Amino acid sequence: MRKILITGGAGFIASSLADKLVQDADNEVILVDNLLTGDLSKLPSKSFKNWQFIKCNVNDYADIAAIMLAYRFDYVFHYAAVVGVQRTLDHPLMVLEDIEGIKNILKLSKNTGVKRVFYSSSSEVYGESITYPQDEISTPLNSRLPYAVVKNIGEAFCSSYKREYDLNYTIFRFFNTYGPKQSTDFVMSSFLKAALRNEEITIYGDGSQTRTFCYITDNIDAVLGTLYQEKYLNDIVNVGSERETSILELAQTIVKVSGSSSKIVHYPPRKEGDMRRRVPNAARMKQLLNRPYITLEDGIQKLIDSGVFS
Repeated sequence: MRKILITGGAGFIASSLADKLVQDADNEVILVDNLLTGDLSKLPSKSFKNWQFIKCNVNDYADIAAIMLAYRFDYVFHYAAVVGVQRTLDHPLMVLEDIEGIKNILKLSKNTGVKRVFYSSSSEVYGESITYPQDEISTPLNSRLPYAVVKNIGEAFCSSYKREYDLNYTIFRFFNTYGPKQSTDFVMSSFLKAALRNEEITIYGDGSQTRTFCYITDNIDAVLGTLYQEKYLNDIVNVGSERETSILELAQTIVKVSGSSSKIVHYPPRKEGDMRRRVPNAARMKQLLNRPYITLEDGIQKLIDSGVFS
């Protein structure tokens, strides 16, 4: 039996990870979340009996220590974080508090015999790169946004705990991931919700800024590949699609796939936080996935078919 802790477990990606983990009876999964942005409706089906949710703030040492000392986990997926571009810009001090959660998780993992910590970092650490695609080894990490700085600090803590205490880790730099559980303040879900209601789709700037969009199933399958195949131990993996798409093209594709009559309107560019390009070197991701990506068009159709954004 593998005992697995997922922090931020009521969030989009973390709860989707839990959905897959609980399908294996050999996994016992504990999900913790302070419910700042998480939602209990995202937790796994109650038909599975090998999981439990505990409300907990990982930034509070006593709160998370009680759980980790009681369960003695084999693996920890540390996904708890303040997320969302505008939210992190509006509340930079709240973002910085997440450093305490990182320290708490690593310290307790070292003290309770955790075999490996899986840390949720972000493509935001790359900042505005000068070389593309952005690879895990040679691309400079140059963002000054508090969210990206905290993620970078978390990566440094992981590697430092390995050197000092031999605590194993894997770092995931997540690029834009989307799926049925994603909240509507992210670009994919926001655009699709508007399209399905034939409302205006709002783009900040001319829409030439690019991102890659990874369907949640691809994200989860790649992440679990590092666990079950024991790959990328004490290493970093970009987790994202390699298809570079402009925000304008995304809006147009959503309108086309959904059959919407929505008009695309442009607002002035954001003052900060909207990098011009995001595209990963996905060689490691593709090795873990070992199958074709779910295409952007197919992913959008899956969202429509889910009925969540109707």
